[in-house]
Amino acid sequence: MTALKQRLLNYYEKNETKVDIAFFPGGFIFDVLTLSDIDDPLSIVQQVVYLGVIGVILFYDFLNTHNLVTISPRVSKYWEYRNLAVHFLLGSLLSVYSLFFLKSASIFSSIVFVVLMMGIMVANELKSVQKAAVDLKVALYVICLFAFFSMTIPVLLGFVGVTTFLLSIALTAAVIYSAFVLLTKKIQNKKLLLRTLAVPGFGVLGMFLILYFIGWIPPVPLSVQNMGIYHNIEKSEGNYLLSHENPSWRFWKTGDQEFLAEPGDKIYFFAQIYSPARFSDSVIVHWYYKDPRQGWISTDKVPMKISGGRKNGFRGFAVKQNYAAGEGRVSVETTDGREIGRIYFNVMKNEMSSENRTFTTEIM
Repeated sequence: MTALKQRLLNYYEKNETKVDIAFFPGGFIFDVLTLSDIDDPLSIVQQVVYLGVIGVILFYDFLNTHNLVTISPRVSKYWEYRNLAVHFLLGSLLSVYSLFFLKSASIFSSIVFVVLMMGIMVANELKSVQKAAVDLKVALYVICLFAFFSMTIPVLLGFVGVTTFLLSIALTAAVIYSAFVLLTKKIQNKKLLLRTLAVPGFGVLGMFLILYFIGWIPPVPLSVQNMGIYHNIEKSEGNYLLSHENPSWRFWKTGDQEFLAEPGDKIYFFAQIYSPARFSDSVIVHWYYKDPRQGWISTDKVPMKISGGRKNGFRGFAVKQNYAAGEGRVSVETTDGREIGRIYFNVMKNEMSSENRTFTTEIM
């Protein structure tokens, strides 16, 4: 057993980078499979513990760098692994937050932010980052802090919007400022603290402010589970009956995204939106029409009240009576304009009513 252990250690030392690369996707897939709900109490407690441990290590790392703290012999044997611990904990948090943001992202509007989060998560695996100075670790830590607040505050308050975003920014800034004040009592070189703590910390918050007002930050904890275009929707005994004219040979699609319109037809949009328990908010069903000359034009905005607690998501629909032939789309947006999901459809008008129309009904 000892010989096998030594061979494995020798192999790892020779192929450390390759082994890390091989384990990274495995760990990410494991996180995908074991990801709990965003409002799971145990998951929230775990995140608080991870953030607390990282914060304590970084705080004492600042003091240790300036020889203002003496590491006892008993602690020193563990202290040398502090970078590895910070790397592991940051990696775990970044993985979880990237997945939550990915679930809430509309690929059309938030893909840049999700790619950025994924890139940061991958960068955390690089040896140069793991061995980097404390200022880079502060930046990564602030990203995790903001992500934590931006997910838990909407869960606690029961809505998303400008208020919850600004509260997330304010609480993250309060943590950075508190750490700065505590450290200035022990470290006299304030310029160094500004460069290594305040600048990276508040710089990250500035980046999040820009991304928010551009509309690239996904509206966690909301996510669209399912949506479609239909010829009719009825509610019966707690279920939604969705009727569409989609031919049977197009088995990979559901709904009437290719909408064959006859006189009297209405366009029904159905959405299934996940939100945590005790969540009560509204989303906007935003209808667009693609004008051949002017491009996409907003035609209607219909508010839809949503409430959380249902495991498969809140179900609701909107109806459009006045429409034109051609391309259209529906965007599901938060009240502050962030897109959760989007679906395209095409309307083909038949001015004559046909007698033989066959509809398929789905039960949701």
